[in-house]
Amino acid sequence: MTEEPHIPFEYEVLYEDERIIVIDKPHFLATTPRGMWYRETALIRLRERCGEPDIVPAHRLDRPTAGVVVFVRDPAVRGAYQMLFQNHMAVKTYECMAPLAPPQRPRYGTVEQVDRHRPFPTVRRSRINKDRGRLQAYESADMPNAETLIERGDDVWHIDGKPFVNYTLHPKTGKTHQLRVHMNSLGLAILGDDFYPDIVQRAYDDFSQPLELVARELRFDDPLNGEPRRFVSHVPLGAGL
Repeated sequence: MTEEPHIPFEYEVLYEDERIIVIDKPHFLATTPRGMWYRETALIRLRERCGEPDIVPAHRLDRPTAGVVVFVRDPAVRGAYQMLFQNHMAVKTYECMAPLAPPQRPRYGTVEQVDRHRPFPTVRRSRINKDRGRLQAYESADMPNAETLIERGDDVWHIDGKPFVNYTLHPKTGKTHQLRVHMNSLGLAILGDDFYPDIVQRAYDDFSQPLELVARELRFDDPLNGEPRRFVSHVPLGAGL
């Protein structure tokens, strides 16, 4: 059995009260235990830090994705916060780094330009499928079940002679790997993605190339008192370049 490596990155607590804890999760740190990862996860680190075994996540981020995650510490209100995310009542905004290039026409689904004279912003819709035991999600010609509004920014990086730029992503749905699949389908694979377009095998303790995808902002009305909540990640794009 492969020994669980130490993740040399720490989360930041953005907010906490008697009900919830909101953290800024770093790249490579899984939200919850899965596979070989147990102690080196945000959940177990939080439980040990707080001495509270009842803490659970209200939602999850993929292990390679950094950014805002909400945990619930009071079991009595756990369902109320989890339903926010299950019912898509929380508004999520992501930021990523991907090639500065014209978008390609995807094989499946649709691309709807907000302004027909400009490639971005654009709305990407497609059918995303995820089969058990298959690492990659994939698109098909069936009725779309995933939608993402994609905006292109102005921050340009040159990496190995190629230009990359920041994109802001507004998912309207929450399918597995949705943002990574949608960007890849446009020929704009997110920098550091080891699943799309191809699976890249990396050592478990190789932290040299993070996925340049950050859950930048999370907004919702608190389900208990209706108070507007807004949390913003401080994780920068391109920090490892």
